[in-house]
Amino acid sequence: MSQTAAINASAHRGKVRWLLVILIFAAAAVSYLDRSNISIAAPLMKKDLGISDAQLGAVFSAFVFGYAFTQPLAGRLADRFGPYRITAIGIFWWSVLTSATALIPAGYSGALVSLIAVRFILGAGESVIFPAGNRLVSAWIPPHERGLANGLIFAGVGVGAGIAPPLITSIMLSHSWRWAFHASALIGLVFLAVWLLLVREKPANHPMMRKAELDYIENSLPSQTVEPGAKLVPWRTIIFDRQVALLTLSYFCFGYVAWIFFTWFFTYLSQVRGLDLKSSGLYGTLPFIAMAIASPLGGWISDRLCQRTSKRIGRCWPAAIGMAFAAIFVAVAMTVQDARLAAVVLAAGSGSLYISQSAFWTLSADLGKASAGSVSGVMNMGCQLGGATVAAITPLVASQFGWSGSFLVAAGAALVGAIGWLFIDPTATLGGRASRRDAVAGAVSAA
Repeated sequence: MSQTAAINASAHRGKVRWLLVILIFAAAAVSYLDRSNISIAAPLMKKDLGISDAQLGAVFSAFVFGYAFTQPLAGRLADRFGPYRITAIGIFWWSVLTSATALIPAGYSGALVSLIAVRFILGAGESVIFPAGNRLVSAWIPPHERGLANGLIFAGVGVGAGIAPPLITSIMLSHSWRWAFHASALIGLVFLAVWLLLVREKPANHPMMRKAELDYIENSLPSQTVEPGAKLVPWRTIIFDRQVALLTLSYFCFGYVAWIFFTWFFTYLSQVRGLDLKSSGLYGTLPFIAMAIASPLGGWISDRLCQRTSKRIGRCWPAAIGMAFAAIFVAVAMTVQDARLAAVVLAAGSGSLYISQSAFWTLSADLGKASAGSVSGVMNMGCQLGGATVAAITPLVASQFGWSGSFLVAAGAALVGAIGWLFIDPTATLGGRASRRDAVAGAVSAA
């Protein structure tokens, strides 16, 4: 088929599946706005509530622990009851808790405990977004389009986190940090209405779906059913699967690096590099802009390489190379004296890291199939535990070895994650015994 004919066929087929991808992208953006706002508001919150940097690290970790430990459960709920419903509940949940964060009164003796509790519960509410999104991808998106689809979805992470610095700082400057949290919650509730209106569990249930597109989706999906409530893979098989373990380990390293941007980057620019609030808000967006660009670019490259070479080259090599370059950029940034140039170099590191993002979620969807939510939930728990670790230990490492030491540890984590991709087999089946031999052989050939 010629390129023109292919484009015409695609236009006739319809693109409702890409509307779904855009809506999951928007959900990701809203969720990251709601989780990033606290790092932007941190300087004012600390003064208002009387907490230290170390205590703030505990607050950051509370969210991530709540988010991390409920990931497998969130994925299982999406597999069992359907990702559309579970995501809707999650959006309402995290919007209410975002607003509750701003209700803790100044001077309250129990402010720290209350803040930790609210952020933990908020994290539990947000835990559904990506496992449920991955379950939707497994039901709606053909495997050969999942790299780009997941790349676009995780561009929402960069967009949401990138919008946060200028939006939150402007509201704080004109009103207060509390109003910034209430505004974030309102955005979430407005999006909930959009989600309920435009998303459905299955392609066949969507009123805008054309038969040609429905046939294209159903004929492209693997033979295993992706109906909500279908027979699910046992937890033991998922937890002890070699590929799931490797993905989880590498994603732990990914999360360690990513979350240093989500939690401490704004503080680093303002308090360590000496940028004022306005400049920190401006330069604080750069890593997230880079994430938003790199994530779909990495997915697109991955899909193209899969089609032209092999699944191993297409999925594993861009991820390994992206994480390796992230390690280099983060380490180099620590040698840069100018604060603004350092922010640019660190942004290049975050962009390189997000080249690998879609590969994690594409492979977990391919591997999990009807249990994609459960598999990706376990994998994402690893990522979030990496985030919880960096949120808690960054100020401790900084107090002993300086902030450069904290970022150099993150660079080392990125390198370990890159090496992990050399041993991942993208053609393995869940619980398959042959995957160990294939993965080792692939790692030798890649080296």
